[in-house]
Amino acid sequence: MNFPNTLSHKGGIISNMRGIVTEVMRFSLRDGPGIRTTVFLKGCNMACKWCHNPETLSLAPQLMTYPERCIFCFNCAHACKHGATVTEGFGAAARLAFYKEKCVDCGACADVCYTGARVMSGKEMSVDEVMAEVLQDTNYYRNSEGGITVSGGEATVQPEFTLAILEACKKAGIPTAIETNMYADWSVFERLIPALDLVMLDIKLFDDEAHRKWVGVGNGRVLENVKKITARLPTIIRTPVIPGVNDSAEEIGKIASFVKDLDNVEYYELLLYNPLGESKYQALGMENPFAGQKPQTGAERDALTKAAEACGKTVKVS
Repeated sequence: MNFPNTLSHKGGIISNMRGIVTEVMRFSLRDGPGIRTTVFLKGCNMACKWCHNPETLSLAPQLMTYPERCIFCFNCAHACKHGATVTEGFGAAARLAFYKEKCVDCGACADVCYTGARVMSGKEMSVDEVMAEVLQDTNYYRNSEGGITVSGGEATVQPEFTLAILEACKKAGIPTAIETNMYADWSVFERLIPALDLVMLDIKLFDDEAHRKWVGVGNGRVLENVKKITARLPTIIRTPVIPGVNDSAEEIGKIASFVKDLDNVEYYELLLYNPLGESKYQALGMENPFAGQKPQTGAERDALTKAAEACGKTVKVS
């Protein structure tokens, strides 16, 4: 699917830029200060093996299936024109069969599913459509010192769309932020900086080889970009703590030592492992390498917190 790569203004308002959005979440309390609206975009330039939102890895819209919600109305089978969802058997013995290899993610079945057994992850939206939702909570942003956060996936995978949203928010007087893995070319961040008030960024691993193993790319560009962005904007630095990957005091200590020398860091946050994304892997028909993993215990949390405090900044754990 192709999208315009230029900004178009209509009456001074950016209007026709379009992108693929997974969700516009209003009244978010976890994606920056105050009450926020978080715009989750599709597409990521990393491939973290523990990803909690696997539906955002691909830029293209995807069908997600939840068989436990099905009431066997068979609307999906009637709507499918590609033989991916079919009715097999007759009468009381009739059942639904799904052949994923034939599915083209057209969304026809999801359009007629009323129980959420078939849902599409990702839809095309214009900046105007996004802003129509964002602007509904202006008073909440003002009273709570909140704003908008563009997240993902990875916000920089759709850089023009992200920039258009941020610029529209700045014109509306809404504070702006992005959540990012900092892996894009620095030129992308240079364009975003004038439209940003805050950057929330991840440092997942400090060791380059381990970063390649678990994330799919090296972290040299990430660390260089982190140095540049923290010299220019307020930042929140976060590390998702993953069992068997980076959940050691040694690894967190290395990241903390790096953070210690950075400016404009509001705080360093450890994001303890969260298994809530497991159902998404099942819905997408994807293998989950971390299925069954449990969050860190209290003792593990305390040890990791102590290691993080070496950064000399405020440390939060969530």
